Amino acid sequence: MKKLYEEINKSIKKYKLGVLKDVAIFIIITLTIHYTYRYWANTTHYLPINSQMTLAHEKMAGIVFDQSIWIIDNILHIPVTIEENRLIRFQNNGFVAINHGCSGLKPILQYLLLMLIFPGPWKHKAWFLPMGIVIVHLTNLFRICGLAVITVTIPEYWDFSHDYLFRPFFYVVIFLLWVWWAEKFRAKSEEHRA
Repeated sequence: MKKLYEEINKSIKKYKLGVLKDVAIFIIITLTIHYTYRYWANTTHYLPINSQMTLAHEKMAGIVFDQSIWIIDNILHIPVTIEENRLIRFQNNGFVAINHGCSGLKPILQYLLLMLIFPGPWKHKAWFLPMGIVIVHLTNLFRICGLAVITVTIPEYWDFSHDYLFRPFFYVVIFLLWVWWAEKFRAKSEEHRA
């Protein structure tokens, strides 16, 4: 087994496939985090920290709701009516509801875990992690506001936009953050070790 591992590493270096190896590691870590989180949320209901996670989702959903309304009203100038249960209703009677799943907590946790697992210097992680959290949060606001625009302009595309456009966009942003990390900071830390 050790010999096979050495041969694989030799081939990776010979054919300069290190980037593909890193992308494979990214995919494996991201999928593992995604499915573990789903199991933890849907099967164990966040045991052993159920109440803390429920509170965190509620708090984040409230923040996303308030900030989304501000952007929709003050920047996009789309008239809205605010209803109970974090529901934003538009003049065409369409609506966007900000619930537990819209809080953005899951992609933030995915980003954090990915960056904590992936190697690199901690002195850079100290600022890169908080910066990435802000970027992932802004991505969530972009998603909610984008869905508001879809609801008002082309509501027939809401389901497609929600499921196939904006949801995967989180992974694109997380991937780009990871590429930035892998290219700029991880690579430099490996050069210093060599």
